[in-house]
This record gives sequence, structure tokens and C-alpha cells, in this order.
Amino acid sequence: MTIRPGEYWVADIPFTSGSGTKKRPVLVLWLDGADVVAAAVTTAKPRSAFDVELADWQSAGLRRASTVRLSRLDCLEQSLPIGQIGVISTADGERVKKTWETSIKPQF
Repeated sequence: MTIRPGEYWVADIPFTSGSGTKKRPVLVLWLDGADVVAAAVTTAKPRSAFDVELADWQSAGLRRASTVRLSRLDCLEQSLPIGQIGVISTADGERVKKTWETSIKPQF
């Protein structure tokens, strides 16, 4: 199983409390050694400038209209993504990159 940036995966996301996990869709942003840095994918509508509503969610293999939430990143061991869903479209990928470049910055 090879994981690549720009792919949607189902990942077993640990709760911050350590009390369990939940299977959630994520967008792989980059690989960092043995880890995957991924953004949460949600069916909720965008709620901030850090969210990107996906136009091509169906062709990417997502079940419902979705939003990539760039404010919700996870650094996951590569064993936690358990199944590939699909690949982000070129157009949606460009919108995610533009949002990253213009909105994501340290707040200190």
C-alpha cells in the first residue's frame, strides 16, 4: 500500500483523549518520513477561510458533498490510513493549494 499526496484515504483517527479511534476520510497533504500529514474531510459546509468546498467530490470517490478542513490536520503513522478512496481533481487541488498559500500561516 503506497500512500501519495493528493489522495483521499479512510484513516483510523485516534481521539485526543486516547480513548479510541474513529474512521474518517482525509486528504493526504504530504509525507514526512514514516508519517502522513493529512487534512480532515467533512460533509459539513465550510466555516472559515481555512476550509475548501470540493466541487469534484463524486469523481474523487467521496460519498457526499465534502469540504477539506485545512485547520484540522493530523500527523498519522502510515499504518493508520486503511483504504484509499480516490484522488483529488486538478481543480480542487489548485483551490486547496491557493487556500493554503493565502490563509494558512502562524498566528503568533
